[in-house]
Amino acid sequence: MTTPAPPSGDTFELRFSATRRGARLARRLASHRVHEWGHRYGTEANDTVSLVVGELAANAVTHGLVPGRGALLRLVRPARGSIRVEVSDTRGERWPVPGGRLSGVSGSEAEPGRGLVIVGALARAWGVVPRDGAPGKTVWAEIDASPAIGAGGGVTPSARAAGR
Repeated sequence: MTTPAPPSGDTFELRFSATRRGARLARRLASHRVHEWGHRYGTEANDTVSLVVGELAANAVTHGLVPGRGALLRLVRPARGSIRVEVSDTRGERWPVPGGRLSGVSGSEAEPGRGLVIVGALARAWGVVPRDGAPGKTVWAEIDASPAIGAGGGVTPSARAAGR
């Protein structure tokens, strides 16, 4: 699976430790960033990004773990109403494939999990590409996100601050 280069727009990057705690932090900070972009906590866009980041980050720290190496979360908000989620790890020989299986492994470790099935159900599209400029891979997902509050309608941050 391949995809064109990420679109230009607002970008958020976070390097996190390849631990369950690091994956949880990535999910929480992604939700916070999406909230700051106008997709408030509890909205469909915020919840969807949180779930997708949680699944991809958990996969990175479970299947992409290389001792002593962390992972990278990148969120890109292009102008066209979507949010691109990218999670990179340093393990290049284990790539997810449709159906939730891992390439390059055999036996019970290759059995499909629910994580990528969830990502596939929530995302407009997802895929995996070689990590740019470093060993490993990047798993990406495109999330539909209707225009955020303050981005052409609704309550703007300045109006909210003024109590309107």
